[in-house]
Amino acid sequence: MWPWALRRRGAVLPAVIRFCFDRDRALLKQSLLRATLRGVSRHELESTSRAFVRDTIARRCFADALATVRRHREQGHYLVLMSASVDFYVPEFARQLGFDHVISTSVAWNGDLLDGTLTTANRRGEEKARCLRELIAERADNDTFAYGNSASDLPHLKIARHGLLVNGSNGARRAALALGVATAHWH
Repeated sequence: MWPWALRRRGAVLPAVIRFCFDRDRALLKQSLLRATLRGVSRHELESTSRAFVRDTIARRCFADALATVRRHREQGHYLVLMSASVDFYVPEFARQLGFDHVISTSVAWNGDLLDGTLTTANRRGEEKARCLRELIAERADNDTFAYGNSASDLPHLKIARHGLLVNGSNGARRAALALGVATAHWH
């Protein structure tokens, strides 16, 4: 983390306290971004993102996940990475893993410096499902495979032809099974 960002962590306390009451993840995300990363240059974020993504793929991605992505790519599937995370690093995951398209939460820039204000809805839960429905209609492709790892992913997993909850919590797995969404444990 950038040394100056550590000094700005105190500025996130009001956002965290507000989240305890309003549960607004988008507002919390925006507040955290603006308090900690606002003013960081695009070049610095791109460089840091490349290294972070490379390390994450090499050290923290499940082998089953990488094999599944590789299998889909080899079968010629159109790969879309959907994430509630922000668009200054999610596209780098897509690039390094060979995805064709990215849907993630977008943030504003002030010239070449990060502003941190969200410019789209937080791509989570029903919003992620809305984006998937829109993409399916746009591509006229109903043979969709979708993966997720939490209960908030169930809305989009339910509308995919092949939805799979991976390494979900006990509660998420129970909810998935109630909706007819398959579950799996990946290593």
